[in-house]
Amino acid sequence: MIEVRHSASPSSVETATNADLRKNFLVENLFSTGEVHGVYTHDDRLVVGGAVPGAGRLELPAWDVLGTPSHLTRRELGIINVGQSGHVLVDGEKFELGHLDGLYVGRGSEVVFAGADAAFYFVSSPAHATYPTALLSHAAIEPVKLGTAQGASQRSLYRYAWGQELQTAVLQFGVTVIAEGSVWNTFPPHLHDRRTEVYMYVDLADNDRIFHLMGQPGAARHLVVRDREAVISPPWSIHSGVGTGSYAFIWAMGGENNDYTDLQPVALEDL
Repeated sequence: MIEVRHSASPSSVETATNADLRKNFLVENLFSTGEVHGVYTHDDRLVVGGAVPGAGRLELPAWDVLGTPSHLTRRELGIINVGQSGHVLVDGEKFELGHLDGLYVGRGSEVVFAGADAAFYFVSSPAHATYPTALLSHAAIEPVKLGTAQGASQRSLYRYAWGQELQTAVLQFGVTVIAEGSVWNTFPPHLHDRRTEVYMYVDLADNDRIFHLMGQPGAARHLVVRDREAVISPPWSIHSGVGTGSYAFIWAMGGENNDYTDLQPVALEDL
């Protein structure tokens, strides 16, 4: 099952109802046992999805909206396991993924998900070139430390695919883990004029929520987000958030380039 989202203008967000904001930008219900669910957004034509194999196996679908015989005929893929241990078969080769482990899969491959306790989040983007599959162990990646305890924004940024070391066409993705006692992510915020970004929030307790900030600088709105829900952030929108408890989020970007530092900071007085 896949849902198609069309692009929204920045001006429409200022007067949108909460229901409109959620319909256009919040991604819910990706994870259902025995199924693969996805959302295709016309913002940089990203696909975000969830696969929960349960007792069986699930193939990465070639949804009709893609117009190709397989999902990765003209795309590349990033996968992160947000559940417990499982594995992914790429052209028959088995890759074991624990919690928050990642996998990059290049253009043209066939992908199958397996693992009774696994829950795989994935993002695909159009690709102009083919690069090798790479296993990305969360424990093996040295995080970048950001934020301060005084600002309640201490966090560890794990860069899985970010335009260096691992070669991709345009896809970037990774995980940011918020330190115990901190609540803020990506603050102060910034913009990506040449890329769409998607935030998938994970590892929240049942009673915790994220208040995700979005919209143009000076006209910000917010979405209230649960565990394993995502927000599509178009190039004109800030993306930042604050949580009521501990959490992590998976960030993924696709667009015109994969230069990680290609961003525009937003000063606090401009909010």
